Amino acid sequence: MKSIGEVAARLGLPAHVLRFWEAEGLLTPARVGARRRYTDADLHRVAAILVAKEAGFELADIRTMLAARSAADRAAMAARQRERLRERIARAQAALELLEGDCPHDDMMTCPKYRRLLADRLNRQLDRS
Repeated sequence: MKSIGEVAARLGLPAHVLRFWEAEGLLTPARVGARRRYTDADLHRVAAILVAKEAGFELADIRTMLAARSAADRAAMAARQRERLRERIARAQAALELLEGDCPHDDMMTCPKYRRLLADRLNRQLDRS
């Protein structure tokens, strides 16, 4: 069993992050007196949280995913996250396309590329309404 400091150092996290995740119900390390003690299973859970965060999951979704009792529940959550990720990728791709190449227009509001980006943004906002 490892202390919070050992776990934090091993995974490159501040200890307060582990305490926060515990307060949020993501971790439940054992207690020896007032001290937290982390098992190998806890370390794997921390790694799972880090992987999920890198994939863009919010803490509430991570909590639900880790508590899911069936593959179907996890698959449904993963499908929702894939869609969110596709949307983020599309926005990043649109931004990259805007930045590639120089626009010859002095007034960027007259640039056809920029106007398409603006129209896409307005359409996405309308679709959400």
